[in-house]
Amino acid sequence: MKLLIASNNKHKVAEIKKILSGKFDEIYSLAECGIDADPKESASDFLGNARIKAREIARHTDLAVVADDSGLEVEALDGAPGVYSARYAGEPCSDERNNDKLLREMATITDRRARFVTCMVLRFPSGREMVGVGEVKGEILTERKGRNGFGYDPLFYSYELGKSFGEATDDEKNAVSHRARALSDLMRQL
Repeated sequence: MKLLIASNNKHKVAEIKKILSGKFDEIYSLAECGIDADPKESASDFLGNARIKAREIARHTDLAVVADDSGLEVEALDGAPGVYSARYAGEPCSDERNNDKLLREMATITDRRARFVTCMVLRFPSGREMVGVGEVKGEILTERKGRNGFGYDPLFYSYELGKSFGEATDDEKNAVSHRARALSDLMRQL
């Protein structure tokens, strides 16, 4: 089976390709298929946004499509940034600005528990859909640690790894990450 990843985020595409390597005959990015689309994420939850992306991209191809919506939920911020994780600090979107805002918001907070969440939708050409969910728990650091990964990785301390995602290698992160767990959930269903 051939698969199209419904994301314009190069980091996500690379991560998904690495995790699913050997599970599909071929895996393509939107750019590799010549699809120029950026569906608006207007749902109030991760699953809704993943469905919007999967359904919109499926209109442009006869391949199976996988789409995700992921984000960081901080306990003391009532789940923020949540579905707004990529645009937490507003436009123009930037990992640096999002991390700076999160550090400001958390400056006086002692309860630093957080989790990364991913909802993944796999949509087949027939219209059938499967949903995979994954999460990883940790806490928000008081400063960035490490230069690996993307998004909030330098601020997210993984309990399982004993270090930030920013300090982890790709293989270490992919062994415990929310995205890897959501994809694993989908693969079990397949």
